[in-house]
Amino acid sequence: MPQQYAEVILPLPLNATFTYRIPEDMVQRIKVGQRVIVQFGSKKFYTGIIESISPIAPEGYEVKDIVSILDDFSITKHPQLKLWHWISEYYLCSIGDVYKAAVPAGLKVESETFIELDKDFEEDEENRLSEREVIICQLLEHEGKLSTSDIEKKTGFKNSLNIINHLISIGAVIVSEKLIERYRSKKETYIKLMAEPGDSDGLHKAFDAVKGAKKQETLLLALIEMSGFTRKGAETLEVSRAQLLERTGVTTAIISALAKKGIIEVYKKEINRFQFSGVVTYKLPTLSEAQENALNSITDSFSEHAITLLHGVTSSGKTEIYIHLLSRILQQSKQALFLVPEIALTTQLTHRLQKVFGERVLIYHSRFSDNERVDIWKKLLTEDEPCVVIGARSSLFLPFSNLGIVIVDEEHESSYKQYDPAPRYNARDVAIVLASMHGAKTLLGSATPSIETYYKAKTGKFGFVELLTRYENVTLPQIETVDMTIARKRYLTNGSFAKPTIDAANEALNNKNQIIVFHNRRGFAPMARCKQCAWTPKCEHCDVSLTYHRFQNQLICHYCGASYPLPTICPACKEPAVEILGYGTERIEEEVANLFPEHKILRMDLDTTRNKDNYENIIEDFSNHKANILVGTQMVTKGLDFGGVSLVTVLNADRLINFPDFRSAERAYNMLEQVSGRAGRRNTQGKVIVQTSNPSHPIIDFLKNHDYTGFFNHEIEERKEFNYPPFTRVIYIYLKHRDNNTLSEIATIYASHLRQLFGNRVFGPEEPIISRIQSLYIRKIMLKVETNASMAKVKKILRNTYEQMHQLPRMKGMIVYYDVDPM
Repeated sequence: MPQQYAEVILPLPLNATFTYRIPEDMVQRIKVGQRVIVQFGSKKFYTGIIESISPIAPEGYEVKDIVSILDDFSITKHPQLKLWHWISEYYLCSIGDVYKAAVPAGLKVESETFIELDKDFEEDEENRLSEREVIICQLLEHEGKLSTSDIEKKTGFKNSLNIINHLISIGAVIVSEKLIERYRSKKETYIKLMAEPGDSDGLHKAFDAVKGAKKQETLLLALIEMSGFTRKGAETLEVSRAQLLERTGVTTAIISALAKKGIIEVYKKEINRFQFSGVVTYKLPTLSEAQENALNSITDSFSEHAITLLHGVTSSGKTEIYIHLLSRILQQSKQALFLVPEIALTTQLTHRLQKVFGERVLIYHSRFSDNERVDIWKKLLTEDEPCVVIGARSSLFLPFSNLGIVIVDEEHESSYKQYDPAPRYNARDVAIVLASMHGAKTLLGSATPSIETYYKAKTGKFGFVELLTRYENVTLPQIETVDMTIARKRYLTNGSFAKPTIDAANEALNNKNQIIVFHNRRGFAPMARCKQCAWTPKCEHCDVSLTYHRFQNQLICHYCGASYPLPTICPACKEPAVEILGYGTERIEEEVANLFPEHKILRMDLDTTRNKDNYENIIEDFSNHKANILVGTQMVTKGLDFGGVSLVTVLNADRLINFPDFRSAERAYNMLEQVSGRAGRRNTQGKVIVQTSNPSHPIIDFLKNHDYTGFFNHEIEERKEFNYPPFTRVIYIYLKHRDNNTLSEIATIYASHLRQLFGNRVFGPEEPIISRIQSLYIRKIMLKVETNASMAKVKKILRNTYEQMHQLPRMKGMIVYYDVDPM
C-alpha cells in the first residue's frame, strides 16, 4: 500500500488544514473524524481531527508523523464537518476557530506549558530579581512544576506572563510541555453476588459464610432482594453500593468483608451524569382551538417550506405547540433540537418537557462542566435513540445522527449571535443550515420576529403562521408611560422610580401579586465622578468609564474585567469628593428594598447567575413565590413564564431606544415588547409602566398598541431607504492595534484598497463607540454586499486584500477580523 497522508484540522486560528504522515501501523485504524495527537511547531502537541485521507504527498516542506490515535471511532457524524466548513466560509473565519468552538474542551488533549526553577541559576548584579520575581521563584522551589495559570492563582499576580518571560530570558526558570487530558468519566461502584441465579448451593454457602455476623447477613439479604436474585424468570438488576448502604445502614467495611469471602463482587461502571429522576406523565398538553389551528397550519406549511415562522404573541402558548411537534418527531424515531437564546430559559423548559418525554430530554450549554458536555456528546455519538436536545447556541455542534426538526425559540434574540472569539456566527442561521443538511424542518418562533425573518416570511421565502390570541384569551397587558422629564420637574420621583410607578407597585403587592423591574445595566452604578473637578475613573486598558459594584466594593470594567479600588481622594484635585452616579441593577435592588421593605427581592443579572444552579434557584424561588419582586437585566425579558406577575416596570427605556446602530429601534421594540409579555399571563390583564423622557417616540406608540406589524412597516421602509438588511448583507471589518496613529493610517489605506474592489459598498473607517478595549485601539469598516453575493468570493477578495496589506511594514501587530450579519 502506498504511503498515506491525513489532512488534520487543528484548534488554531489558522486558515488551513495541515498534512501529516500516517505511520504504517496506524493506516488500518485511521478514519475521517477521528481524534489524533499531532505535533505542531517545535514543542506543542494538539488534538487534531482527521478531515480526509490521501496517498498524495505534499510538496515544499517536511511532513511530520501523527503521534497517536486517541479513539478507534470518529467523534463526528455526517454532516458535522460539512457544517464546520460552511460556518468557516460564511462567517469568514478559519476552520480551526470552528473546531475549537464546536468540540468540548474535554475532548481536546493539548500540551500545557509548565514552568520550573532552573537550579543552576545564580542571581548577580546583572540579573537582579524584582520582588515579584523572587516570590515566583520561591513558589516554584516549594511546589516544583506549575502551569502559568497556577502561578497566577497562587501568587495573585495579574499579567504574570510578563514576569515569567523575563525569568525565562535570564535563565532563572525553564519551560517544559506536558500533555493534559481534561475529561474524566463519571463512575459508580456496583455490587453483585458471585453465585449465579438458580445456584441454590452457592447461596447456601454464602449464608453459611456470614452466619453469626449480623450486619453481613443483613447486607446479603438486602442485596438478594434489591437485585431480584430469587425471582424466577426475572432479569437480575444492578445494585449500586450507594443504594445498598442507604438501605442497610452498614459501612463499606462490611462490603469489603463480604468481598474477601468471595460472596460478592465489587466493580465500577461508567455512568451518564444526566439521569432524570422526576415524575413523567407522558401526557401532551391540551391545545386551545387557536393553538390547534396554528399546529395544523405549521404542518401544512412544512409540506411546502423547509422553514416556517410562527409569529405568536407573548403568552399565546407557543411552547405547547412545540411539544406536540416534538412528540411527532419522536414517534418517527428521529431527534430534535430545541434552541433557546439564554441558558436561564432551559430551566423552566426542561422541567416542562421532561414531564412529557422523561429521559429522552437532554440539556446542553456552556455552563455545564467539560465532563458534563463530553458525556452528552458521547451519548449522542454512540446512541441513535430519538431524543430532544434543549440548549443554547453551542448545542448546534452536537453529533446528531437523525435530526427531524430544529425549533428556534425567540428567534429574534441577539443572544444567538456569538461575538468573541471567532466564529462570530448567528445560531439561528446556522440552525437553518444544519436542518437543511439533515433534510429536517426548521420552525422559528417569536412574538417579535427579527425584521429579516418577518420580511422573508411575508415575501414567501419562509412559511408563515400567526397566533395572535393569548392562551385562554387573556388580554395583552396595558402599557402606560411615565414622562420622567415632567416627573423630575414636579419632584415626583424617588431615586430612579417615579411616583406612579411606586403606586402601581404597591397596588400589585397589596393584591398578593408579583412585579418585575427591568433595567438593562448591571452593577451598582454606571460611573463614579469627582463632584469638584468632574474627574471620572476609566479603565487603563479600555476607553470606558468603570462601573461600581458595591458587593465587591470595586470599580470594574465590563469589557476586559479589570477591577480597581474606589478612590476616597480624587487623584486629579486631591479632594475627598468622589461620588457614585447613575443606577445599575445592584443599586436598583437596594432602592426597591428601601421602598418595599416587607417584600423579598431577587436579582437576575450576570453577577448573580455565574453558574447554572444560580439560574435555576432564582427562577424556582420566584416561581414558588418565595420572593415578590424580581430585578433584572435583559435576562428577565426572554420567554420566562411567571404566572403571578401582574406588573412590569421598565426603567430608563431611552437607553435602549437611543443606541446609535441601525438595529437599535428593532432591538428596543423587541426587548420592551418581550418584557411586557411577562405581565398578566394567567387569567387577568397585566400592566406595564415604561419610564421614558421621550414618550412621543414612534416606538412607544407601537409598543402601547402591541402593533408589531405597524412597527415592521415603519422599520422596513427605513431599511429600504438606507440599503440595510434585509436588502443587503452587512459585514464589519475590524482592525485593532496598540498604536492609535498606526491604526488610523492603516485603516484608511485598508478602506481605500477595499473601495477599489467593492466601490461605494464600503463605508468608513470609523471609531466605534468604545474605541479601545484591552489596550487595543479599534477601527471599523462597513461593507454592504448584495444578498445574492457569493460569500466564498467575498472571502477570497478579503483574504487577498489582507495578504496584500500585510506586505506593509506597519501591519506588524495588526489584528484583522470580520463580523458577518452583525446584531
